[in-house]
Parts: sequence; C-alpha cells; structure tokens
Amino acid sequence: MSITRKARQGLMAAGAFGALALGGSALANAAGNDSKASQGSATQAGAPAGRHDAKKPGGHVGANGKTEQPLSASVAAKVKAAAEAKVSGGTVERVETDVDHGSPYEAHVRKADGTELEVLVNEDFEVTAVNTMGRR
Repeated sequence: MSITRKARQGLMAAGAFGALALGGSALANAAGNDSKASQGSATQAGAPAGRHDAKKPGGHVGANGKTEQPLSASVAAKVKAAAEAKVSGGTVERVETDVDHGSPYEAHVRKADGTELEVLVNEDFEVTAVNTMGRR
C-alpha cells in the first residue's frame, strides 16, 4: 500500500509542477503581449510601431495613446460606402475608428496603382479628408 501512496504523491507533485509551469508560461506570454501593445504593434508580431495587419481593423495606437477599434457592421457599411463614393476604383481594405486626426472613423483604401489612402469620415458619414499613406 505504501508504494501506491508514494506513486500517487509523485503523480500529484508532477501534476502540481506542470500546472505551475503552465501558469508561468501564460503569465510570461501575457507580459510579452502587453509589451507589444504598448509599442503599437500588437496585431502583427515584428511589425514596426504604428503598423498593423491590413485585413484586421483596429489595433493602431496613435500618438495620443488611444487605440483604433473595429466598427460595428452597420457603421462599417456606412463608412465603407462613403469611402467608395469618394475614391472611385479603390478597394476598401478596412474601416475603423480614427485616433490620429479627430474624425470618428477612417477607411483604408488601396487604388489600382498600389497607392494607399486614408479616408476620414465624420459622424454624418461624410468624407472630410483623403490622405495619401506611405507605401509598406
């Protein structure tokens, strides 16, 4: 019976050690993600600060420390429609809140020649500015 008890104690100790290791790993991963987010590159590992995945809305951290957010489906549709009406022939890559210019919304548009545009849209879903972005 004492062998069974020792085996059980060994298994319990190994399980406890595994749980501690897993918990430590999760904490280290969370700390690493917080560091990336504070640098403005949480959405794409290794990307320069201020850049993010072109297909995922939100994530960019502006100079003011605020983070752009994805839009609800209904708002996104209106922002996309405004951008498409303003920039003919462009493809809207994503729409999100704007943290850099004071507009509530922005659409990122790529023209056929590869030019990237940022279309700023106000709360009435009117385009207020079209900015040319640097190439990636």
